[in-house]
Amino acid sequence: MTAHSLVLATRNEHKLSELRAILAETGVDVTGVISAAEVDGPDVQETGVTFAENALLKARALVAHTGLPAVADDSGFAVDVLGGSPGVFSVYWAGRARDDAANNALLLEQLEDVGPEHRGAQFVCAGALVTPDGREEVREGIVRGRLLAEPIGERGFGYDPLFMPEGHDRSYAQLTHQEKNAISHRSRAFRELAPLIAQALASH
Repeated sequence: MTAHSLVLATRNEHKLSELRAILAETGVDVTGVISAAEVDGPDVQETGVTFAENALLKARALVAHTGLPAVADDSGFAVDVLGGSPGVFSVYWAGRARDDAANNALLLEQLEDVGPEHRGAQFVCAGALVTPDGREEVREGIVRGRLLAEPIGERGFGYDPLFMPEGHDRSYAQLTHQEKNAISHRSRAFRELAPLIAQALASH
């Protein structure tokens, strides 16, 4: 096994730490798991129309760039009465500025007349593993809940203040980092991928 054994398609150290922690739970040696920033990974246009397509685009690009197995994810917020939107357009819902406050405000405005019983929503994450020999695996993590009438909580990012996960009485943005990681859509997707990643590392 080379010094670097797998690349995660992110420049976000939080995501890298999260993946390392999940893999470590399965007994995988995570010392060689690195981020795209450490290999000067390419910027990839997320042109897919599904989370899975976007995750695969990013993972394929890293495999081509490094020759190493790569893991990528794409995620977003999906509201039932909007047919699953914002979906893959979650970060751009209010425009190309990627403004969380503007995205939240627009979503609340669009659903201001929708009653609590019709405000079902979910966070979705697709995690993709691509290996140099052409193997491609995608696993999805979903957390169901409901859209709140106003933002609650100071933690998290994106739509976290608007989302109350099922079985909880606090929003995503009120949960601690550890509490959110225990139930998050990204954690669920990565945990589904973890055994496959372990196989890929063992054979690389």
